[in-house]
Amino acid sequence: MYRLIEFLRRTYVTILFVILEVVAISFYARSTYYTQARLLARANAVTGGISTAISDIGKYFSLGRENAMLTERVAQLEQELTMYRTVMADSMAIREAAELQYEYMPARIVSNSINRNRNFMTLNRGLRDGVTTDMAVLSPSGEAVGYILACSERYSVALSILNTSFRTGGKIVGDDYSGSIEWDGISPHKVQMHELSKYADIKVGAEVVTSGFSHYFPAGMLIGTVESFELDRTQTSYDAVIRLAVDIAKLYNVVLVKNIGLDEAVQLEEEAEHKIYD
Repeated sequence: MYRLIEFLRRTYVTILFVILEVVAISFYARSTYYTQARLLARANAVTGGISTAISDIGKYFSLGRENAMLTERVAQLEQELTMYRTVMADSMAIREAAELQYEYMPARIVSNSINRNRNFMTLNRGLRDGVTTDMAVLSPSGEAVGYILACSERYSVALSILNTSFRTGGKIVGDDYSGSIEWDGISPHKVQMHELSKYADIKVGAEVVTSGFSHYFPAGMLIGTVESFELDRTQTSYDAVIRLAVDIAKLYNVVLVKNIGLDEAVQLEEEAEHKIYD
């Protein structure tokens, strides 16, 4: 009791000041409607700012989960789009069972290199998830990224487009001529297109997509845009510099694409080759 009295004796001036301030603010707040409106607006601004900050923090920590959900949804939509295209292309005689050429599944990059001549990506999907070699790897928005080289039960390794051994076919959007896409090992933002016919309709800024002639990528997957081009030494074809549409270093989620008919096509090609050389 003595300590309480002593505490009040030392602090009664401060306590009295706070009480008087609260009473004064209360009278001021109720003095006019204008005053009430101003104080309410200030209070709402403060609480709104605090709520926004808390909400932003929550959104930041949920970004990983939301990105994974979005990537999975992209894979599902790509699967549905392929089915619709198949049905539309064969509308004159609807198949008894729709045979889709491609299957899609989401995956996450757990390891990625861009600073070497031979760069690879390790993904968190493997044999138990249905991953097989030669599956294409796309960004969530559909840009070409690489293709699967090897699989274990839980993981797979993809050859990055930023690998000097990478090869695929590419063409200018709206043009029928195709060339070979590869990387020279210099810039992580650019690849090269070679052997593009000099009759191709090429110009700076034109979009370059996959040609569909390789076993890995579906046709029409965006690779990048033409940054520069010139005729090669033979003056019969173009060499072009292509700026990639996706920043490989910033990739986290990807979509894997499986060409269902790949094994059949490869087997048929091998049989035809044996017949030629036998």
